Amino acid sequence: MSYTEEIYERVVAQNPGEPEFHQAVKEVLDSLKLVIDANEEKYREASLLERLVEPERVISFKVPWVDDSGKIQVNKGYRVQFNSAIGPYKGGLRFHPSVNQGILKFLGFEQIFKNSLTGLPIGGGKGGSNFDPKGKSDREVMAFCQSFMTELSKYIGADQDVPAGDIGVGGREIGYLYGQYKRMRGLYEGVLTGKGLTWGGSLVRTQATGYGLVYILDAMLKEHDLELAGKTVLVSGSGNVAIYATEKAQQLGAKVVAMSDSNGYVYDPEGIKLDLVKEIKEVRRGRIKEYADMVPGAVYTEGKGIWNIKCDIALPCATQNELNLDDAKILKANGCFAVAEGANMPSTREATDFFLEEGILFLPGKASNAGGVGTSALEMCQNSMRLSWTFEEVDEKLQRMMNDIYIKISDAAKRYGVEGNYVTGANIAGFEKVANAMLAQGTAL
Repeated sequence: MSYTEEIYERVVAQNPGEPEFHQAVKEVLDSLKLVIDANEEKYREASLLERLVEPERVISFKVPWVDDSGKIQVNKGYRVQFNSAIGPYKGGLRFHPSVNQGILKFLGFEQIFKNSLTGLPIGGGKGGSNFDPKGKSDREVMAFCQSFMTELSKYIGADQDVPAGDIGVGGREIGYLYGQYKRMRGLYEGVLTGKGLTWGGSLVRTQATGYGLVYILDAMLKEHDLELAGKTVLVSGSGNVAIYATEKAQQLGAKVVAMSDSNGYVYDPEGIKLDLVKEIKEVRRGRIKEYADMVPGAVYTEGKGIWNIKCDIALPCATQNELNLDDAKILKANGCFAVAEGANMPSTREATDFFLEEGILFLPGKASNAGGVGTSALEMCQNSMRLSWTFEEVDEKLQRMMNDIYIKISDAAKRYGVEGNYVTGANIAGFEKVANAMLAQGTAL
């Protein structure tokens, strides 16, 4: 049995009931087999993989809070501090009913390599709660966030662990969390990213993940003598990533014809009118079906199925495992030639393998959605220097970062004889930097 197979079996045995974590580890280890086999003696001697797949720390805590009726509610809170070999833990907080320790371990593990690819000194972590902000009043959200941060504040700091937002955690939640952190610790520091612009936030952070997704997609297309202009694009989701991926794709001349949320999807053959989507999702916090009521010719369909629409390019930007093998086959049959992940692991392993086998250009999330965390790290830099860069300055740094990530993953794939396999390239390029740091620092990590 190979070293990578041994480690995968170990992960499954020691982490029962955590299928998303198993899936993430297997995908990484399978694509690392080339580099692991070439350095097996060195890595085995250092027990490198055993250390890599085990979080440095998992924090679990209760979050009691009082709702508007005066009743005490209790949720579960978590922070997974996975790997700090190249910098302080960095990764979002997710507030969603689906959150559990296994999902956060999967996300934290992915974050190690994503953060490494940015070229910035940030390690991997993730956190959150099974609290659902949907349908809650601002006061209830504030009460929850303050209780959550009262406990989390013991374990984070500007040079220790710097959380950001994720699903269910936007500017409102970051504000409440940051206010409570200052109250508990008496520190005004860059401990959270995604802050408001008047109190330490960075321009472009709101747009960063979506813009970065399109920047790296554009870099890949150009290397294959293709362009985004004139192409038909599907974008799943209608949250922050989906909205700003749509915005940048439209700016570069593409026509986005469909977006979705957890209830269903809307199709507009004339092209999505993004100002309406922003009004529905960012201002009214409504559902995507409202779009069809406002736009003649737009059609709303309940449930899944967005990938049935004919397109040239698909951008899954909603959640993990939203695009399966059947979806992948339909996309190919309908002429789709490129897929770039805006969410974390939105394609199942079977779908990913199908895309690679069929020669569809495919960018994995740990590379293609790294613009968000990359710009968060730029926010950390501005906080440390007490500076604020212009929109153009940050956007230029983001575009350069995404182009550099594409070059790294493309070159890594070529070095190991799998040119065009950006999944393998991303995992190798991210892994090598972290592995070298761990080896240099001895057995402490």
